[in-house]
Parts: sequence; C-alpha cells; structure tokens
Amino acid sequence: MVAVTLWGSLRRFTGGEGQVEVEARNFKELLDRLAETYPGLKPQIDRGVSLALDGRIYREAWFTEIGPDSEVVLMPYMTGG
Repeated sequence: MVAVTLWGSLRRFTGGEGQVEVEARNFKELLDRLAETYPGLKPQIDRGVSLALDGRIYREAWFTEIGPDSEVVLMPYMTGG
C-alpha cells in the first residue's frame, strides 16, 4: 500500500481525509486507484495533477515507480518555472 498525502483543495474529494492509502506500483496505477476509490477526484485527475515523490514534483510521468517507503503527495496541477 502507498500512503498518499492530499494537498489542500483535493481533500474535499476524500471526505476531508488528508492522507489515504491505495495499492499501486507506479503513478498511473496510483491515479487509476484514486479515481476508482474517490470518484470525486476523477475530474481533477483528468484535468491534471502534480505528484511529488520523495520531494521531487512530477507531471505525466505515468510509469515512475513508487517504492513502499516513498513519500507521495498529490497536488492540483502546478505550473511555473
């Protein structure tokens, strides 16, 4: 299981939970499981989200592997440079 911390406004789609657990080996599986378990998150995931893995922010890195002890944070899509 992967513990996922939800950033800010995304918590409203999980009943206010700040952290949830899902079974996933990579980012694609993680997003798919989150969308299945929390259907309210699906529109946001479809629009785009950013994922931080051990402090590094990723976008569209679908097959990036997630280790069992990884720190994972789901955020609304972040832009900038």
